Amino acid sequence: MDKLFGTDGVRGLANSGPMSAEMIMAIARATAHVCKRHHRQEEMRPKIVIGKDTRLSGYMLESALTAGICSMGVDVLLVGPIPTPGLAYITHSMRADAGIVISASHNPFHDNGIKIFSRSGTKLPDDEEREIEELVRADNLSAMGAAPEEIGKARRIEDSKGRYIEFCKRSFPDACDLDGIKLVLDCANGATYQCAPVIFSELGAEVETIFNRPDGMNINEACGSQYPETLIEKVRAGGADAGLAFDGDGDRLIAVDEHGRVLTGDHLLAICAKAWKGEGRLANDTVVGTQMTNFGFMTAMQDLGVNVERAKVGDRYVLERMKQRGAVLGGESSGHLIFSDIHTTGDGIVSALQVLAIMRTSGKPLSELADVMKLAPQRLINIDVAEKKSIDDVPPLREAVSAAETELGDRGRVLIRYSGTQPLCRVMVEGPDEATTTRLAESLSAVVREHLGA
Repeated sequence: MDKLFGTDGVRGLANSGPMSAEMIMAIARATAHVCKRHHRQEEMRPKIVIGKDTRLSGYMLESALTAGICSMGVDVLLVGPIPTPGLAYITHSMRADAGIVISASHNPFHDNGIKIFSRSGTKLPDDEEREIEELVRADNLSAMGAAPEEIGKARRIEDSKGRYIEFCKRSFPDACDLDGIKLVLDCANGATYQCAPVIFSELGAEVETIFNRPDGMNINEACGSQYPETLIEKVRAGGADAGLAFDGDGDRLIAVDEHGRVLTGDHLLAICAKAWKGEGRLANDTVVGTQMTNFGFMTAMQDLGVNVERAKVGDRYVLERMKQRGAVLGGESSGHLIFSDIHTTGDGIVSALQVLAIMRTSGKPLSELADVMKLAPQRLINIDVAEKKSIDDVPPLREAVSAAETELGDRGRVLIRYSGTQPLCRVMVEGPDEATTTRLAESLSAVVREHLGA
């Protein structure tokens, strides 16, 4: 069996491999077994919260998870479609032993996945994921099941979305409102489709919502944080102050300013870092990014006197580094932003509210705030691969990378890494100009295709 957990949970093609009902039931049993061992309230039965996005396969996987968990003598709380950060919040607020969200994030509908959260609302640490994986591999979980009188129960929590809506609204300053602000929301036909319009409207914004009619198969389809083209058109046509694009499970945010310019997670992180430093809120004058963080962000932070720490790609690793460095702000270019004094994980809606609060208190349009940094030319190319060999074990690629790095010197960088959730190799080049950056990225991609391509 291949490794189950990637950088963001378990993910794969729905109804096959790790996303078959049988495997999901085994993972559910293992998770429940681990929760029982760590359960601290002897007089109460352990409980696990389950949420999901809007994928068709979510119904099947929800049932498999429920059956597996209950078979181990653990109760299930079902919250239905809810953003991943909403599931994290509900897990912590209800004092559950764990939370599981069924989602493949920004992937198309035919993929699905699960992400597991601890009782504190954070992603499971690597050692607990390994423990679950080892239990699944041992294939003796059926023998550990509960006695008939101890089988778990499942019940639905009807007010979970309302609880999460109020949590998000509380993250917006009491002294502010969004009266007079015109927003376009792209909900990616995903998990934010019910929550996001309510939150921004109740805070006073005039809201136009697009891609908020999920049918089980249109999640992330030419919409959301990966595909902002329609959002750009709507912002320009309607004279909106900003456009906000979430991904399928609502933990990412990509914004569009009033002129239709796309702002990455690095832009949004820079806006928040500058404002929070000015307000004295930026703990230790430190922000955490990743290996993918743009050169332009690094330069902007240096000019502001802000230290930048790089973590491995993945919001769980960003949060770990934030804790190590005593930082309260971190994020990724993809739009995962973490405000650790507000939430335990990346949250697209909470991120948007922090940026809008800065717009409101500063009186500046989003385009002016985003000028805090200039994006360095960057080209990212994804290549399907047959296997994920170490780059050091592919001499032609190692030599090509070395030659590109020599040419760039201190004017750019090369990063080649495998996706933690898909059979992809990501080739990223940042350089002094578009022509050089594109040429080197395409040249390196050709070498990857030749030696690693599927």
